[in-house]
Amino acid sequence: MNYLQIQNESTVKMKKAPVKDFLLKVLERLGKDRWEVSILFTGDAFIQKLNREYRGKDEPTDVLSFAQVDNKEAFPARGGRFYAGDIVISMETLAKNANYFNISMNEELKRLLIHGLLHLSGMDHENNNPDQPMLVEQEKILNQFTGVVLL
Repeated sequence: MNYLQIQNESTVKMKKAPVKDFLLKVLERLGKDRWEVSILFTGDAFIQKLNREYRGKDEPTDVLSFAQVDNKEAFPARGGRFYAGDIVISMETLAKNANYFNISMNEELKRLLIHGLLHLSGMDHENNNPDQPMLVEQEKILNQFTGVVLL
């Protein structure tokens, strides 16, 4: 059983239950069990601070993932769980991206949550070219959840 901690510090009102259910299904789809993941929804100011501090980029971004370790065996489990890491999403940048790409905020939120989990799973991409294997996998997973409403 996976464990999720979700905190919303953004101005966008959301119910945690649908987000949690979605994340649990994606983790199951990824074959992850007994994972512990923390998700923080925030605004541009805070994510920009994190982006500057940890990536050297002084600008807001849509999602940041902070994996705790590179390898499951290298981290002692607590309570039988593997602490995978943290995902931080700026709801302000998410809204800007949804507008720019002419998609719903709901779709973009699902995409960013999947993106964050794939990074915690050890996947990465060199750029935002949609042919990158991680981004292909992201869209494949997203397409399996077209009817899911989070917002």
